[in-house]
Amino acid sequence: MVQFAGKTDVGLVRKNNEDNFGYDARHGVFLVCDGMGGQNAGELASKIAVDTVLDFYRQPPAALGESRFEGVSPRAANLASAVQLANQAIHEASARDVAAAGMGSTIVAVAVEGSLFSFANVGDSRLYLIRNKEVVQLTNDHSLVMEQVRRGLMTLEEAEHSRLQNVIVRALGTDDTVDPDLADLEFAPGDVLLLCSDGFSRFVKEEAIAEIVSQHSLDQACDDLIAAAKAGQSDDNITCLLVRAVHPSWKDRILGRLSGPAQRSST
Repeated sequence: MVQFAGKTDVGLVRKNNEDNFGYDARHGVFLVCDGMGGQNAGELASKIAVDTVLDFYRQPPAALGESRFEGVSPRAANLASAVQLANQAIHEASARDVAAAGMGSTIVAVAVEGSLFSFANVGDSRLYLIRNKEVVQLTNDHSLVMEQVRRGLMTLEEAEHSRLQNVIVRALGTDDTVDPDLADLEFAPGDVLLLCSDGFSRFVKEEAIAEIVSQHSLDQACDDLIAAAKAGQSDDNITCLLVRAVHPSWKDRILGRLSGPAQRSST
């Protein structure tokens, strides 16, 4: 059983919100997307990504074919297939509309199944695991500066202050195919997953995340996390989606209940 809450905010600087998030609790899927592109193309790209992934789970394709994703569970492979469909949908929409040419989106997505979860990510939207008041970043940013850090060409501190932080080297929709990062992990009672856009992650330290999430309800924590990003002078849209694993009661075991509205799509 899981509890969850999510919120998005236009932030302090932007005129429109290019972030979108969505979930379908019945299928255990949760995701955050951050769009990019001129005019309203970024907002469109992230919406297409959210809608496509959720539709994949609500109306799965008749035949997925043999998975080419080795070393991961069928749950993770299905999540990757959904992400690739989202990539295709954005790429095709971009080709049809000159105004949307070159649009793209990041994605971080989670599929929960019992005491396990899988995640997929493309871009620099992040997934954190909060366990026993400790925060671990599970995803790797597909950004220019973090590629430099991984190659030893830049320190993490230099990356955090670089003017190139927003340069993405992998995104949905910019090419006709994309390979998401994938992993399978345990989801123990009390664990909290935080899916977020970079308008949050670049401005709030992990210590603050742990403190806020451990002290409040998930709904209040979302408000406080967004407020913390604003206090840190975030110059982008801010989105946080929290998912907590909890022990199910005997009624929940019988009814298969999940805490929170069952579905939420981008609007």
